[in-house]
Amino acid sequence: MKSSSMNTHMGSIAIDNEVIAQYAGSVANECFGIVGMAGVNVKDGVFSLLKKESMTRGINVSLTPKNKLVIDFHVIVSYGVNIPAVADNLISSVKYKVEEFTGLEIEKINIYVEGVKVID
Repeated sequence: MKSSSMNTHMGSIAIDNEVIAQYAGSVANECFGIVGMAGVNVKDGVFSLLKKESMTRGINVSLTPKNKLVIDFHVIVSYGVNIPAVADNLISSVKYKVEEFTGLEIEKINIYVEGVKVID
């Protein structure tokens, strides 16, 4: 089990990276311009839109030696949006909400735009 941990005056707290990924994914899906997370078929190199139940496959959470989080998002964005503006919005929202939720500092958020989807 990969987890992020911190020590407090009462003991230690361990948060599974999957929990952080689920929360970060729910925050990301609330951001304007984000259609969803992208899953990749390594064999074919094809990206697909993931359902909400499996969105954590498009998110990778790791911990640096300094006990800070690094979060990678593989996203699909709406057609016609300003990608840098959507990315900035995603970074600021996730950074604020995940740091509040976990109590851990985020060192870096990487966003990989894997596709564009036309929304009806």
